[in-house]
Amino acid sequence: MTIKQVKKHLRKLNTIAFQLPNGKLVPKHFHVTEIGRITKHFIDCGGIIRHEEVVNFQLWDANDYNHRLHPEKLIHIIELSEKILNLENLKIEVEYQGDTIGKYNLDFDGKTFLLTTKQTDCLAKDSCDVQKGQTKVKLSDLEEIKLSCCSTDSECC
Repeated sequence: MTIKQVKKHLRKLNTIAFQLPNGKLVPKHFHVTEIGRITKHFIDCGGIIRHEEVVNFQLWDANDYNHRLHPEKLIHIIELSEKILNLENLKIEVEYQGDTIGKYNLDFDGKTFLLTTKQTDCLAKDSCDVQKGQTKVKLSDLEEIKLSCCSTDSECC
């Protein structure tokens, strides 16, 4: 979900709710403690230089049970962030504290913003000879096993 999509949904709501992947709701007294641009500049295991940017919303709940963030206030915070941080219509990533800081994608079901799970992935599957759920070599042929794109036998790292 992008910034424009979030603002569009917020304009139609009277209250804001975020739901975790396990079905539990983020407490109604949450705060949006940060909105920022996160830049990731990296090299994948196939040697490809990559650049990713997302807008990050950080949700936090404290013992401030009387606090309720209303949609128009969040729209104002987003628009101020867009102006000051020169944000583009980037995809949104949400951080929320569980056992550790969790990072989530964002979706919307018509009433509630859904925090959806993110997955790690090998971005260089073709270079590393990795296929989802299988390898291209026979396990019985021990000399040719390349189970990971970053194994010592692999030529991609």
